Amino acid sequence: MWKCSGLRWDVDGPVLVWDGGRRSALPRGKRVAFAVPEAGGRTCTGARGHACPVRAAVPGRSTGARCEECARLDRAHSVAADTLADDPRPYRVYLAWFGPGMVKVGITAVERGPARLLEQGAVCFSWLGSGPLMAARRTEELLRAALRVPDRIPYAEKRAVRSALPVAEADRAAEVRELHARATALAGWPESLRPAPCEVVDHVRAFGLDGVPAALGEVVELVPGGALSGELVAAAGPDLHLAVGARGVVVLDTRLMAGWELTPTAGPSDGLTLPAREFRRKREQGGAFLTGCQEDPGETPGVSQKNHRLGKASSQRAPTWCAP
Repeated sequence: MWKCSGLRWDVDGPVLVWDGGRRSALPRGKRVAFAVPEAGGRTCTGARGHACPVRAAVPGRSTGARCEECARLDRAHSVAADTLADDPRPYRVYLAWFGPGMVKVGITAVERGPARLLEQGAVCFSWLGSGPLMAARRTEELLRAALRVPDRIPYAEKRAVRSALPVAEADRAAEVRELHARATALAGWPESLRPAPCEVVDHVRAFGLDGVPAALGEVVELVPGGALSGELVAAAGPDLHLAVGARGVVVLDTRLMAGWELTPTAGPSDGLTLPAREFRRKREQGGAFLTGCQEDPGETPGVSQKNHRLGKASSQRAPTWCAP
């Protein structure tokens, strides 16, 4: 049995990290194949490197994979939750673009470089400035108040537009450049925040989104007895875009894998026997991703309210992406 602790981005691309420290590189073209044992269940992943003391059960659709108590402990030491106001490290403010009309403002520690942008799936970005944490926070709030720039964009919205991105890099950078100019012209910038020039970094090639087939839907959750097998065609943020045979490309949010014990599937065939949801734009165009669907009680913007299971679950052996 293997337990995934998440997807990380390093200089060579995306890497799956497993409990115990094992890492599996995910180059494009690699086959990703795993199954959830019939008797399996999802348990809390704990907080700050410590196991959950009660091994609490967590919902399959939760991307946090933590029980309420462990989530509280984790956020008690989180910059994102504003609980580390005295952090002495320098921070950068950034503008990140995920698709037409989708620009957000955020902050990240200078020592992390662009890792935060890769983790979020930012198609392109530019630094806006750098300085102490609270100065970065005030700048972030200034943009939200004066320019109505959000600090969050739902992943469902990011996924829905990845196959419809502008082809030209200059077109993808245009909104970031425009907003950068408007932001630096604002009055009220903290004196301790040093402005940065607009230098847009594009991640389309790093993510493999150039010429990638359009994803038809997304995995909703892992379930006991379910399985997935497909070829990796792109990766953005926590998402893997996987070609699952004749059904086309589906998106797997790797955060859904955390907390499950997984086994690899045997055999070369691709397939999906996990609950999946079709992107609405594909359904309206007569896409063949779903057949014999059942209703999904929770709607997500940009996707339809249908689940489906495809293919056949396979037997167990060592994970294909974990082979020495």
